[in-house]
Amino acid sequence: MNRILGIDPGSRITGYGIIDVVGGRTQYVASGCIRTDSGDMPGRLKTIFQGISEIIARHNPTECAAEQVFMHRNAGSALKLGQARGAAIAAAVITDLPVFEYSPKAVKQATVGGGNAEKIQVQHMVKVLLGIAEDLAPDAADALAVALCHSHTRSTLSRAGIGSHSRRGRWQ
Repeated sequence: MNRILGIDPGSRITGYGIIDVVGGRTQYVASGCIRTDSGDMPGRLKTIFQGISEIIARHNPTECAAEQVFMHRNAGSALKLGQARGAAIAAAVITDLPVFEYSPKAVKQATVGGGNAEKIQVQHMVKVLLGIAEDLAPDAADALAVALCHSHTRSTLSRAGIGSHSRRGRWQ
C-alpha cells in the first residue's frame, strides 16, 4: 500500500489530501485546509509547516506530491506562494518523505483529462474518482487532485517499465 499526501500550497489556505493506493485502486483517507491568520508572513509559514507536520504524524504517508508554483502577474504573490510551498515541502522533507512535484496543468490533465479545466471540474472529478459524496473545499479538492496525479503518473511509469522513484522525488 502507498499512502500519498497531496499538497495545494497557498499563503492563506493550504489544501491537503491523503489517498491510499492499493494495487490499481485509490481510496480517500482525509482532506482539509490549513488556514493561516492575516498576520505576518513568518507566522503564516510557521502555521503551514506545523499543520503539514501534524498531518504527516497523524496519517503516516509514504510519499508527498506538491503542486508547483505557477507564474502570477504579480511577482509578490508568486513569491508568497513559493514561500508557502517551501514551508509545506520542508515539513515533508524533514520526515524523509520523498516529494514529487507537478504543474497545475499536469494535475488537471491527470484528473479531468484537460490541462485547462476549471476548478469546479477538478472538484467534480475528484469526488467521482474517489467516491466522495460530501462537498469538498476547493483547496482540499485541488490537493486530492495532486495526489491522484501522482498516483496516475506512478502507475503509468510503472506499467511502462520506466524505473523506480528515488528518495528525491524524481523518476530514474
